[in-house]
Amino acid sequence: MSEGTGATGDLLEVRDLRVSFGRRGMWSRGTANFVAVDGVSLTVAPDEIVGLVGESGSGKTTVARAIVGLVRPDSGAVLLDGVPLGPAGRRTMAQRRTAQMVFQDPRSSLSPRMTVAAIIDEAWRTHPGAAPPGDRTAALHRLLDDVGLDAGVARHRAGQLSGGQCQRVSIARALAVRPRLLVCDEAVSALDVSVQAQILRLLVDLRERHHLAMLFISHDLGVVHQIADRIAVMRRGVVVEEGRATDVLGSPRHEYTRSLLDAALELAPAVRRPDPEPPDS
Repeated sequence: MSEGTGATGDLLEVRDLRVSFGRRGMWSRGTANFVAVDGVSLTVAPDEIVGLVGESGSGKTTVARAIVGLVRPDSGAVLLDGVPLGPAGRRTMAQRRTAQMVFQDPRSSLSPRMTVAAIIDEAWRTHPGAAPPGDRTAALHRLLDDVGLDAGVARHRAGQLSGGQCQRVSIARALAVRPRLLVCDEAVSALDVSVQAQILRLLVDLRERHHLAMLFISHDLGVVHQIADRIAVMRRGVVVEEGRATDVLGSPRHEYTRSLLDAALELAPAVRRPDPEPPDS
């Protein structure tokens, strides 16, 4: 078992999570509960990348927001190192630092008028225990280099950057507080295909260099297959299939998974089901 993990060895455990939202009924004055997540359980081990896949409205973003404390579950639990977590406001500073989120639209998740240096400094001020000792300018430049950006980008306002640069800054902002888990919610879906590939390679590289675990959320199995060790497939608030990426992609058991994989193959012919592993001799 890795040091600092819970009894199961998992960094993150989502246990029987249920989240619902009140919505006004079409034909009545009252509200009805919409169940967005209905009994979801999943785990992420240290240094592991788990892909959470499903179409829009499947509940995967709600799971992500519950993990980082932005949504309060009706029932179930989110555990970090085996310790149950409450809403974001009730978490310790260390717990808030450990799990950081990278959002879908990098432009809307960054203030366009703030410089990159100010964005990173804000992260350090918000999480004092994560602020680097010594020269912060040097630390900022190391952080930008870590995500493939030149030091000169620090002077630029976020509104002056391309979408790919903005997403690299978003990743740098998450890394600034030294997390152990990144929750990436459709982190490449707003980018063109060539930039998607660059960001995916960056995330894989950062996993190796910083020993990061990731929950990588996407509607596209063709994207997830490039990064995930394991895959969980969600439909209508429920996980319908879960397993090693090679198993889920090579021999999908659920009809819905097969439909997602067929859609990925139609959009990107280069993405194919991996050959099944040979039987043990």
